[in-house]
Amino acid sequence: MFMPGRELHDNTQSTSIQPSKLNPTTPNKPKQEGFRKVCSTGEPIPCPIPGLASGVLEMRVKEGSKIRNLLGFAMSRFQGDGHVAPTSQVLFSGTGRAMTKTITCAEIMKRKVQGLHQVSKLQYRTVTEVWESQESGPVQMTIHRTLPSICILLSKEPLDQQEPGYQPPVETLSREGKWADGPHGNGKPAKRPPSPCSHDLPSLKRAALE
Repeated sequence: MFMPGRELHDNTQSTSIQPSKLNPTTPNKPKQEGFRKVCSTGEPIPCPIPGLASGVLEMRVKEGSKIRNLLGFAMSRFQGDGHVAPTSQVLFSGTGRAMTKTITCAEIMKRKVQGLHQVSKLQYRTVTEVWESQESGPVQMTIHRTLPSICILLSKEPLDQQEPGYQPPVETLSREGKWADGPHGNGKPAKRPPSPCSHDLPSLKRAALE
């Protein structure tokens, strides 16, 4: 429950309400659902993937982005549209609720373009949201949230296999028998190894939805 002029803290976010010209008739405990988001800003964070090419295509995925539009543009740049030379690397990045869509874009592109090397990195980003009361009295609430973020680099050129989060092309794993013949070559299909960050995704999704 919120009190004007007080600040709340927990493990994931801190909340502060800053009243201005409070009306004497304004309730001392404004309801959280009576607020609307005014703006949201996030502090810039450097890309956690080292050794990016100078011409890497950066695709910043948002919660409302259309996967068809993202992949259409990325594929045209990857293959060359006749006016711009084709790029050899594409970097998909997304924060919070956009993480699932970011991973989906990368997986679809790996199926459309063979031989892509992959490096995935997880990190956290601090986002500041300003909310304003829709009820009587100009009351503002500032929320500081720490959200999970993911960066996925897909490259036509080989990448450093010792880099944490590296994943070789699908064709390489299949040719070496790690998928097709199982670990003992018994002819039974083997399970695809999980993505380097897949074990963290359930908890990250829950954190993004809080």
